[in-house]
Amino acid sequence: MPSLISLSGLHKSYFNDEVETAVLHGIDLEIDTGEFIAIMGPSGSGKSTLMHILGFLDRPTAGTYTFLGENTAGKNDDDLAAIRATKVSFVFQAFHLLPRATVLENVLLPLLYHPGIASIDREKYARKAIASVGLSDRAGFLSSQLSGGQKQRVAIARALVTEPALIFADEPTGNLDSASGLQVMEVLEKLNAAGHTIILVTHERTTAEFADRIVHIKDGLIESDTSSHKRRKAGADVKLK
Repeated sequence: MPSLISLSGLHKSYFNDEVETAVLHGIDLEIDTGEFIAIMGPSGSGKSTLMHILGFLDRPTAGTYTFLGENTAGKNDDDLAAIRATKVSFVFQAFHLLPRATVLENVLLPLLYHPGIASIDREKYARKAIASVGLSDRAGFLSSQLSGGQKQRVAIARALVTEPALIFADEPTGNLDSASGLQVMEVLEKLNAAGHTIILVTHERTTAEFADRIVHIKDGLIESDTSSHKRRKAGADVKLK
């Protein structure tokens, strides 16, 4: 089976008034289906740029990006939009929930643009995703009535609802206190144990240690790629409040 993601010699530069700013300098990386990977690095290291390319929000300047066995170089903007709608999902530091919409309504949103899920099935998918993050009893609450940790779990449910091949979590605990952040990471760990592939971008070592593998980026290059010492046994019971 091919890797879920394969990068070879990936470069990324930005150009402003004919001035080139090189951000990534030849990234080689393989990610398999079912992995939980953390990408770490200081500000300006290139980790966010790498995530944007992996998530089809940006394109590399040079090099090869193969996703699900297909070279992505020839894909047009419509092709990439279709991948973002069906194959990948994002959880961001800022929750990006609609404050006057219920939990159920927020989680339903991505299904409005999904070509493969019939409208009659949307609520079933949404309730399943909400249950997976332990918030079935909050489905009718407005997102403005939730705690920060609960909002992030709603954002995770929204990312899950399209049943993507890959979930990106970009600093998902950055706006949370330590207890809420721990719950969010336990949810991601539990989802990974259930078979979901997760790429976590973080600058926090304690957060990264929930992943099975930690990739350090520095100055646009991979400095190290190592297995982590997981804090807990994957799939352990998680108590959500």
